[in-house]
Amino acid sequence: MKAEPKNDAKPEAKAETKIEPKPETKAEAKTEPKVDGGGEPPAGIILSGSDIAAPAAETDPEAAARSKKGSRRAKSAGAGAAKSAKAAEKAANAAIEARIGHRFSDPSLLSTAFTHVSALKSSKKRGDSYQRLEFLGDHVLGLIVSDMLYRSFPSADEGELSKRLADLVRKESCADVAKSLGLLDDIKLGAVGAGAGARLRKSVLGDVCEAVIGAIFLDGGYTAAAGFVERNWTERMHKPRRPLRDPKTVLQEWAQGKGLPTPVYREVERTGPHHDPQFRVAVDLPGLEPAEGIGGSKRAAEKVAASVMIEREGVSGGSNDG
Repeated sequence: MKAEPKNDAKPEAKAETKIEPKPETKAEAKTEPKVDGGGEPPAGIILSGSDIAAPAAETDPEAAARSKKGSRRAKSAGAGAAKSAKAAEKAANAAIEARIGHRFSDPSLLSTAFTHVSALKSSKKRGDSYQRLEFLGDHVLGLIVSDMLYRSFPSADEGELSKRLADLVRKESCADVAKSLGLLDDIKLGAVGAGAGARLRKSVLGDVCEAVIGAIFLDGGYTAAAGFVERNWTERMHKPRRPLRDPKTVLQEWAQGKGLPTPVYREVERTGPHHDPQFRVAVDLPGLEPAEGIGGSKRAAEKVAASVMIEREGVSGGSNDG
């Protein structure tokens, strides 16, 4: 009779031992670490930078204020630098506009006209350089100069007008105009050496001049572009910088048109040493006073004599200006 209570108590004790919640205590230790603002975390707990810095910022208002003030200063300095750069660019553009005689409604056109392809960032296209404006300006220049020649030389034939046009619109003439306007140092180049940069600027002067004409045409129309060309090409048009045609050929064609015989050239005098002679030659045409010229060879003296006669008689197309 005493053995029955002992058998009933033992199974109940074993069941209670199995259901004790020990794992829950470990989970709470891992997921809910408590760290005081000024103390150290428990062993085995790793905190991120934000976990550590946040309390410091909250407990040090002076540091937070200094950080905000420094950020405002950096932003203010950046804005000031950008504003200064824009002001400098605006002043530079105004100086160029004063020299070329046109104020741009769209300043980006002027900037593009002076930008060499080497100055472009890798993300930009070649069309952002002056090349497209140069193409346009070349043809605008040809049209305007053709119009000027047509009105200024009513007696000139198509051949003479074409030769005058070719002389006035060549790259060398455009480069001379750009140089006279002081545009050399305004060209924007990429990273090149000082010597290479100077040579490159000179080589692209004519291109930049045509680009400027294209930019003025887009910004102000034909009238504005024509004004620029007329201001800078009229004097050159009336005084070509190189012979248009051989003056002997011009004189012969003129004489034939008048029903006169072929001009006759004769040596009048030879002076100077044998290794460096000087010839004086006269050209004769019936009914006209002879004209004379001096040169280091007979041919050179003949050309000068022909030039003297055609200038005296008002024959066009045979300027010997060089």
